[in-house]
Order: sequence, then C-alpha cells, then structure tokens
Amino acid sequence: MTRAFHKQWLKVTAIIIGSFGPVFFLGTMSPSLTPARLTLDLLAWRLNSASNYDTPDTRFLSALTGGFLLGWGVTIWRLSTSVYDAAPEGVRRSVLVGILSWFSLDTAGSIASGNPSNAVFNVLVLLLAVGPLWRPARD
Repeated sequence: MTRAFHKQWLKVTAIIIGSFGPVFFLGTMSPSLTPARLTLDLLAWRLNSASNYDTPDTRFLSALTGGFLLGWGVTIWRLSTSVYDAAPEGVRRSVLVGILSWFSLDTAGSIASGNPSNAVFNVLVLLLAVGPLWRPARD
C-alpha cells in the first residue's frame, strides 16, 4: 500500500469509529434512544429488543461512550490530515495500538459480561478499521 492510500484509509477508520458516537449519544434521551438500543441488541445478538435503555446509569454510560467514540474518530481524522505527512509510520502505529487496545479490552469485557457475540462483531470492526494499516506503507 502507498502512503496516500494509508492516509485515505485513516479517514475510513475515523468514520467507522466516530459513527458510533452520535448513535450512542442518541441513547441519552427517551425520544431518540431507539438507534442505540437497536445497536446494543445487535451487538449482544438479542434481536428481541431485550436491551434496557430506561435507567439513568445506562443513559449516562451511553453519553460517555458516544463522546469517547466521536472524539477518537475525530482524533484519527485529524491525525490523517495534520500529522500523517510529517510522521506516517508514527501515526499508523499509534492508530493500530489504539485499535488493538480497544479490541482487547472490549472483547474481554464482552465475554466476561455474558455477551460473547460482540466478540464476533469486534473482529469485523477490527478488520474494517485496520484494513491496510497492518503493514507499513511504501514510499
């Protein structure tokens, strides 16, 4: 892969990660919580709408999650536009370490919390978000 392709793929990664932010933000308010609840149902493979978004604690965690994911996506986008040209390998490795850290903890937590189906979704997100970033770019 070329550096130009890596730089573009970082934007794909940013959109994949950041797109979850608004979905979970919507889970903070009763009138708009359906997308977050459906996402949680899908990730936990409970397609019977069993996820409960009625508690204030769940909504608060949804707000935190949404904020972190949007912020992480924006950070990766900005790394691709403001830093990549000066340090392409440093940006690539930093994003990879971040994604692998998310994957490890999220997957372990999903399994420990009785939601192993999310581990399968995590593998898909991992493969999409990392894409060609596994390998250094050619000059």
